[in-house]
Amino acid sequence: MGRRHPRPSREELAAAADKLLPDLIAPGLDVLFVGINPGLWSAATGWHFARPGNRFWPALHRGGFTPRQLQPSEQDELLGWGLGITNLVARATARADELTAEELLTGADILTGKVERYRPRWVAVVGVTAYRIGFARPKATFGPQPELLGAARLWVLPNPSGLNAHFTPETLGAAFAELRAAAAAG
Repeated sequence: MGRRHPRPSREELAAAADKLLPDLIAPGLDVLFVGINPGLWSAATGWHFARPGNRFWPALHRGGFTPRQLQPSEQDELLGWGLGITNLVARATARADELTAEELLTGADILTGKVERYRPRWVAVVGVTAYRIGFARPKATFGPQPELLGAARLWVLPNPSGLNAHFTPETLGAAFAELRAAAAAG
């Protein structure tokens, strides 16, 4: 099991707003997960989806992507399973609603470049509202998208943040499992 990071102090969280969280990415991934942007907790620890209460890691496991539930500190293990993580916007914030539409649009352009460079088979954006704004698809829904991103198939998942009360751990896991089944089918 990975080590747990001690709770960041208020000072560490405040300083995290200026930090960048490195991508967890490699060429030819099966699925590249795209968060909206790093939270302050993630920027402070250096681990994606690190805030306690974020349900990404349980959903990833429930969805069948990992054989056990990983801790954020174990994120590097994902590459061995053909999985990676990046963010639509690099700037860390306390809440995703602090981002501007311009940041999301610019982030979509940057993401497109990453996808063209690294060529994952699937790109999964975790957050439908950020996807709608960033990709100018105001009516997009969860699940597979009709367009490609570069050569990659595109999927939109619910935001796993603990602030997203519309989805339970079970329904998040089921949404991730749908993507897993599609990715396994080719």
